[in-house]
Amino acid sequence: MKKIVLLLAAICLVVSSFAAFTLETPPLKASEVFITIGKNGEKISLLDLSRMNVKDLQQLTGKKMKFFDKLAFKRAQKQLKNNINYDGTFNSKKIEKFIKKGRGDGEGFQAGGFFLGFLLGLIGILIAYLIKDDQKRNRVKWAWIGFGAWIAILLVLIAAGGGMYY
Repeated sequence: MKKIVLLLAAICLVVSSFAAFTLETPPLKASEVFITIGKNGEKISLLDLSRMNVKDLQQLTGKKMKFFDKLAFKRAQKQLKNNINYDGTFNSKKIEKFIKKGRGDGEGFQAGGFFLGFLLGLIGILIAYLIKDDQKRNRVKWAWIGFGAWIAILLVLIAAGGGMYY
C-alpha cells in the first residue's frame, strides 16, 4: 500500500512540474516586419512606413497620390504610429495576431490539440479551450478533429463487431 501511495505522489509531482514551464515569445518589433511597396517589389519596414512622408512614398511607388489618397495615408500612418511603442514593439494584440497569421504561425496540424481530443475526448476539448496562448484557436480546432476521429473509429468498431465489444 505504501508503494502505491508513493508512486501516485511521484506521478502527481512529475505531472505538475510540466505545467510550471511556459515559453515566452519575444515581442514583435515593427522594424522587423516588412511589406512590399511599389512596382519593383521594394520592401520597407512598418516602422519606416510610420515615419515616412507622402513624397517619399510617392517616390517608392512611382505614382502621384491624389488629395484624398494623401489624407487616407496620413490617417493610416497615424493609426500605425499609435500601435507602435517607443521601443519599436507593437502595443496592439490585433496587429501581432494579423502578422503572425500572415507568416503562417498557428496554422497546420497541431499534435497537442489532436491528441487532447483523441485521447481525452470532451475533457481534452475543455482543456484546449482553457489553455491561453497564441496557438489556442488552432489547438481547439485540432482537439475537435481528434475527438471526431475517436468517434469515427468507435463507430467503425461498433459497426464491424455488431456491438459485441461495446
